[in-house]
Amino acid sequence: MPTAEIRIVVAILFTGLLVFPACNDNDEDEQRAGASKGVASQQASSAQKPAEKPNVEEEEEGEEGPTVTPSVAAEKPAPLQAAGKQFAYSFDSDAPGQLPAKFHTGKTGGGTAEKWSVVADPTAPSNPNVVAQTSTDPTDYRFPLLISDEGSFQDLDISVRFKAVSGSVDRAGGVVFRLRDPNNYYIVRANALENNYRLYHVVNGRRSQFAGANFKVTSGEWHELRVEVLANKIACYYDGAKKIDATDTTFKDAGKVGLWTKADSVTYFDDLKVTSK
Repeated sequence: MPTAEIRIVVAILFTGLLVFPACNDNDEDEQRAGASKGVASQQASSAQKPAEKPNVEEEEEGEEGPTVTPSVAAEKPAPLQAAGKQFAYSFDSDAPGQLPAKFHTGKTGGGTAEKWSVVADPTAPSNPNVVAQTSTDPTDYRFPLLISDEGSFQDLDISVRFKAVSGSVDRAGGVVFRLRDPNNYYIVRANALENNYRLYHVVNGRRSQFAGANFKVTSGEWHELRVEVLANKIACYYDGAKKIDATDTTFKDAGKVGLWTKADSVTYFDDLKVTSK
């Protein structure tokens, strides 16, 4: 091959070697750019798509309350009630402005003292009186209790009429059962701000939800809460309809019963009834 032709071939080959890496670099740049666009697109898509709300029917709150529990007074013993024994409280024979007879107050959590008293209410299911918790302390983890002194119950049927009057932190009312003291008991409550019905156990001042339902709870109207307890089975009703069916073994022994509110809830109660099973 002539020398001139050899020089031309070498020049072509040399030029090709220079262009080839450049092409590879361009391809890699394009790949990186494409990947970056893909990531950016995914991020933009995620940012534009609203977070999915959890299924509130399946939500359960974790353990709530201070790790160091405030001390509470020990409960005075009350006699265990035999099957068929019933107590009913209409509060109509109690003097307005006073604590109802055969009850004492207590509190789980912090904040100021609870304020329970008998008040007149023309809308009461049984006229003329109801019992009310009227303190408006907004402390969130604060649960005023009104506890019956007359007996202890293991298996039972308990009901009460309640009216959520006001409250901006909470607007709730409930019944407690198998209560050992103000830091240990079961509570089922309805909340008119959250529109739900929740069943908890409170252990050493800390509460944990283990069952619940969601539905409309109206303020300013009378509703009925009712609980049936047999061994470890707990059935909770609202206005006659079963809303919760649960099992739990936290408190197996007999305990006292009572009424409950939360934080700044002003709540009226009437016609508390409890029957030993």
